[in-house]
Amino acid sequence: MNDGERLISGLKQAWRDEMASARNYRALAEREANPDKKAILLRLAEAEDKHAINWAARLKELGADPGEYRESVVEQARRWALVQSGTDTAVVKLEALEDGADSMYDKLAKIAPSEEVRRQLIETQTEERSHSRVLSEFTEGSLPPAQRKLNKILGTERWHVTGVGWIGQAIYGVNDGLGAAFGVVSGVAGATNVNGKFVLLSGLATAIASALSMGSGAYLAAKSEREVSEAEIDRERMEIETEPEQEREEMELFYQLKGFSPEEAKTLAAKLAEQPEQLLKALAHEELGLSEKAFPNPWKSAVSAMVSTAAGAIVPVIPFIFFTGTTALVWSFAISTLAHFAVGASKTIVTGRSWLKSGAEMTIVGVGEAVVTYCIGLLIAPALR
Repeated sequence: MNDGERLISGLKQAWRDEMASARNYRALAEREANPDKKAILLRLAEAEDKHAINWAARLKELGADPGEYRESVVEQARRWALVQSGTDTAVVKLEALEDGADSMYDKLAKIAPSEEVRRQLIETQTEERSHSRVLSEFTEGSLPPAQRKLNKILGTERWHVTGVGWIGQAIYGVNDGLGAAFGVVSGVAGATNVNGKFVLLSGLATAIASALSMGSGAYLAAKSEREVSEAEIDRERMEIETEPEQEREEMELFYQLKGFSPEEAKTLAAKLAEQPEQLLKALAHEELGLSEKAFPNPWKSAVSAMVSTAAGAIVPVIPFIFFTGTTALVWSFAISTLAHFAVGASKTIVTGRSWLKSGAEMTIVGVGEAVVTYCIGLLIAPALR
């Protein structure tokens, strides 16, 4: 199947999904007693209708008229079960479908035949993300006021994410470096009958290579994540410039889901729209879940990963700097085992698990790895002589 066929197939699926979503939202709206939530569900249905109309028109241009939308008995049964599950439960399921649509549009945008089609796909993808965020707020709106307030506080305390982020990355780096070097040292020791020079050389080479690899990998990953986030905000900024009314309506929706009346939401959104940059920040947070202050720093990630990996990797090597033969191997095994326990126990900072259990698990894994590589070294030793 070539790109053109994949595009037509994907657009047909998108058309069906949008038609089904519109019916789902309307079915839920019919049973919703809360007038504000009912209005929001109907507006989401109208948005899905527009998407479906767009894809039908695009398919006709490509010579693949989707025809009349018909549902199977199975699809009708699914909608009935969805509605019967209750609004909050149904919204959670619909949120997952919106996330799936986001992924589908991303794939279709990559094979779009023209910039116009790509732009339309990206715009729809952004709206689907907005719907997902709206549905998320919709569900949270049913929570008790105290819980909503707590969630909001936790969401604004950035250290819950960024602090644990680099600490977790550093622990992972130490663990990766320690495990790799411990395995190499054990394997080379077994293969060379504990020849200190070979073990030392291989250990140092592993430490340097692992540190550089982890550092560069962390830098590129953080840089890519930052670039993607910045691109998302740039697209949101463009939408504010080209379709200010639609963006203001989206902000109204988010305010309504936070408990404001339609009139209050309209007033607040209009006030925010007077300052485009503030509107951008609000929409980026509500619609995309992004904040420029929380963007990862590529250099910080790189240094953290590189230094922590080097620190972990050098541990099994240190004894071979001061001792030789079996004495060096015994010391390496002892301090590496202790280091594995310490790294495992420190994971409780991130996971909150028992430090004793976490440390024991890491120790067992590390010792097991060393025993396996040492045995492999013994097996290949004859071939080196």
